[in-house]
Amino acid sequence: MFGAYGHTGRFVVAELTARGFVPVLSGRNAQSLEELAREHGLVARVASVEDPASLDRALAGTAAVINCAGPFASTTGPVIEAALRASIPYLDVAAELEANFDTFALYRERAREAGAVIVPAMAFFGGLGDLLVTAAMGDWTEADEAHIAYALSDWHPTAGTRRSGAVSRERRGDRRLRYSGGQWEHRTDAAPILEWAFPEPVGPRQVVGEFTMADAVTVPQHLSIPDVTTYMNADAVRDVAASHTPAPTAADERGRSDQTFLVDVVVRSGGAERRATARGQDIYAVTAPLVAEALERVLTGRTKTLGAVSAGEIFDAPDFLHALAPHITLDLHPQKQNA
Repeated sequence: MFGAYGHTGRFVVAELTARGFVPVLSGRNAQSLEELAREHGLVARVASVEDPASLDRALAGTAAVINCAGPFASTTGPVIEAALRASIPYLDVAAELEANFDTFALYRERAREAGAVIVPAMAFFGGLGDLLVTAAMGDWTEADEAHIAYALSDWHPTAGTRRSGAVSRERRGDRRLRYSGGQWEHRTDAAPILEWAFPEPVGPRQVVGEFTMADAVTVPQHLSIPDVTTYMNADAVRDVAASHTPAPTAADERGRSDQTFLVDVVVRSGGAERRATARGQDIYAVTAPLVAEALERVLTGRTKTLGAVSAGEIFDAPDFLHALAPHITLDLHPQKQNA
């Protein structure tokens, strides 16, 4: 796996080894790699995206590659190309909209023609929301709108999150993105401040509407929903935006912070509404079982398609989500009719 020694990467290494995998650790920092390799008794191979031959050596003899190295705008292309040369599946945990756009635009058809598997955004942002929307859809083949609302108890960003955010701001400038009417809009007005009625015990919270995350990119790739909107509770937005907010600190033996999350998904079609929610601890730590479960299913053939694909497109969404217990607590609600 590439970027193994980062904050999220370390959780992924621990999850993979707990599942019986033997990851080959790679990245540009030789000292950090060697320290992590000694800790787990694993092999380390130094590689950088500027040196394709080093990536080829890092992936030699491996069954797949997981990319945990941000900013992903710089790493996804080179690591995907190396995976294609090695004829192995590629997965990443990218939550950068621009990197997600690039992966689908550049590799969706190319990977399908090559019989390859590329799964971007297989993380808390992107993969989890996509799976929840897909599960909530059930037997619907289309819907009018999907809403994905996040409630985080706090958001202490990692250094990687801050770097990725800076790269996105560089590429996007003062514009923000919204997926509406089946197309992407670049907007310069302020995002709306709304109230979202989260399930108890969270309850009603002020949220930043159109706080567009990777889910808004992944969902329209495979579901016929013209309006996909993501929301973030305002307290978490203030946390992640503030320069003085500290990085997450370990609060248990697994290294997880005491941050809790609730993801509330509502899908509407005509007068009907379907809902799915997931609760858990530490958005960075929960990415590890998400991407590890995805890897296991790819390697054992429990997939539905090929190409550069979203989580809900390639996996059986309800089955995948139930397999994440006890890392998440899942509620799939029955269909409701609007009054």
